[in-house]
Amino acid sequence: MKNNKIRETTLKAIRFEKPDYIPMTFVINPSCWKAYPQNELFDLMESHPFLFPDFVRPQHSFIPSYPNVARKDHPYVDDWGCLWETTIDGITGTVTKHPLEDWEQFATYQMPNPEKCMGIGAIDWKKEAEEVKRLVANGQLIMRGLRHGHTFLQLCDIRGYENAIFDMLDEEPELEHLLDMIVTFNLHIIKRYLDMNVDIITIPEDLGMQVGPMISPDQFKQYILPCYKKMAEAVKAKGTIVHMHSDGDIRTLMPLLLECGIDVFNLQDLVNGIPWIKENLKGKVCIDLDIDRQKITPFGTPKDVEQMIMEEVKELGSKEGGLMMIYGLYPGVPLENVKALMDAMEKYAFYYA
Repeated sequence: MKNNKIRETTLKAIRFEKPDYIPMTFVINPSCWKAYPQNELFDLMESHPFLFPDFVRPQHSFIPSYPNVARKDHPYVDDWGCLWETTIDGITGTVTKHPLEDWEQFATYQMPNPEKCMGIGAIDWKKEAEEVKRLVANGQLIMRGLRHGHTFLQLCDIRGYENAIFDMLDEEPELEHLLDMIVTFNLHIIKRYLDMNVDIITIPEDLGMQVGPMISPDQFKQYILPCYKKMAEAVKAKGTIVHMHSDGDIRTLMPLLLECGIDVFNLQDLVNGIPWIKENLKGKVCIDLDIDRQKITPFGTPKDVEQMIMEEVKELGSKEGGLMMIYGLYPGVPLENVKALMDAMEKYAFYYA
């Protein structure tokens, strides 16, 4: 499939302009290349060209590369001074040491330089601009933005989750200063990408747990929502698409998040519930549906998998658009279910065609 066709269809879906099909994205986590027979994954990719239009089968075994925060036995200190550790290559770890556990250290704590890093690794902005220019010339959709965990989770990584929550409850005066520092850093990155005229700015971080959010609506409204609004407003002022993401149950936060003027929201399907998503989001914002990774795809049958995709497309989709779907494959999902999912995504992408 031509890159310009993918770009055109995605933008039409986001803008409710009657796309030719529902954009579908299938992401294979790097940890999968050690968990599954590689040739079987290659076979699946090769037989699903709609999902993997640019796939070229390697002649030899594939050696995956892992992000700095997802390398087993390689503790990593990020640009904010947070120590990351993981037990599985390819799976993002957790912060085990917080650089600002004591507010007395704040006097000497410094924001990283956004001209040199993204918060979680170095960046060469000249090379990045050249790469974006190359992709534009190739007709590709350009999505760029912040690191995952850009504001609330960044605060938790710097202070520790319990400390951050108690800071809000105690109305710690230094908290506002730290959040200002984080937002200043984020805005620099956003403006860098806006200057490159990208199609979509992504603002991703997880706010939900299995049941309910990690932060109360009142605390979110007082401390985090103003940060989100500043970032979203900078994007909207340029006329660029705002794409937000959160895993987990975020139903109680969604009314506040919608105040940011979101164009696309990526949220999980079953933890929030398809009926709730339909009632509260369908037609109001483009839904980038994150397909179940907890129940049906790992533990159901291939028939269950197809049924789930069909029902989600029927309930949340329309000829006008407003629906995209994405799946992230992690170890533990039976390969017959992976095939069923790929088959269903390719089939039901054209349900409203």
